[in-house]
Amino acid sequence: MTQLLREAGEALYGGQWQSPLARDLGVTDRTMRRWVAGDSPVPDGAYGDLMRLTQQRALLLDDLTDKLRIAASPGGAPSRAATHPSDAEAD
Repeated sequence: MTQLLREAGEALYGGQWQSPLARDLGVTDRTMRRWVAGDSPVPDGAYGDLMRLTQQRALLLDDLTDKLRIAASPGGAPSRAATHPSDAEAD
């Protein structure tokens, strides 16, 4: 199950995932290191909390994807030149 913890942590927080995940699960960095090393078992409740965190992130990403889809569609967002006139002058 340590591999599942590692995969979820990396997916949520990137390469430096252990401290942010420990914070969000309400455990110490030391506890997280013990779980990752296999020195202490990951409690079942932690996997439920981890599932909740991944579901929350998925909802945020789905919302962002919808916004990006609208922005990428023709007429969906103002052009960059209209948004940043100084950038347009430099082109």
